[in-house]
Amino acid sequence: MKEDKKTRVCPVEVAGGLDNSFRKLVQNPQKILKPFINPNSNVLDLGCGPGFFSVEIAKMLKGGAKVIAADLQQGMLDKVKKKIEGTELENKISLHKCLGNSINLNEKVDFVLAFYMVHEVPDKEHFFKELKSILNANSSVLIVEPKFHVSKQDFENMLEITKRYGFRIQKEPKFLLSRSVLLCN
Repeated sequence: MKEDKKTRVCPVEVAGGLDNSFRKLVQNPQKILKPFINPNSNVLDLGCGPGFFSVEIAKMLKGGAKVIAADLQQGMLDKVKKKIEGTELENKISLHKCLGNSINLNEKVDFVLAFYMVHEVPDKEHFFKELKSILNANSSVLIVEPKFHVSKQDFENMLEITKRYGFRIQKEPKFLLSRSVLLCN
C-alpha cells in the first residue's frame, strides 16, 4: 500500500529543518503565540517535533504553569530533552509520548498548539473527540496547517469535524504560507 503524503509523519531525520534560525525569522514562536498564551496556563504542544515551539512557550510561562511537549516519535522527544537538559526549562517542559492512534494524555490543559500536524492525523474524528476531552473549560486550540500540504477544501472539512465536537471558531489569524484557526470549546 502506498503511503499517503498528507498523513505521513515528519521523520526525526529531518528535524534539523524544523528547528533553525531561518525558520525563526519566518515563523517566530514569540510573535505567533504571544496573543494566545496566558502565562499561567498549562499548554500542550501537540506534535512538538524537536521543540521549536515548546521551548519558546516555556519561556512565556510563569509560576507553576508548564508546557507538555507531545509527539509520536521518541526521537523527537529525545531532541527536546537534550535541548533543555540542565536548564531552568526542564521544570517548565514535560515530555509526553503519544500512541499511534491516541494523544494518550490524562492531564487537562488550557491551550493546545497543533502546528503543521493535524494533516498527519489519519482519524480526525477520533483526534478531535479526544482533544475535546483533555481541555479545561474556556480553553482554546490554535491549529496552523501548511498551505502546501492542506488545500482550502481539506481545511474546511477539518473545521466541520471540529464543529461536531463542540469547537467554535474564535479567530482566523493569518500566518505566512499557512491556514490557521483559533478554536474555543
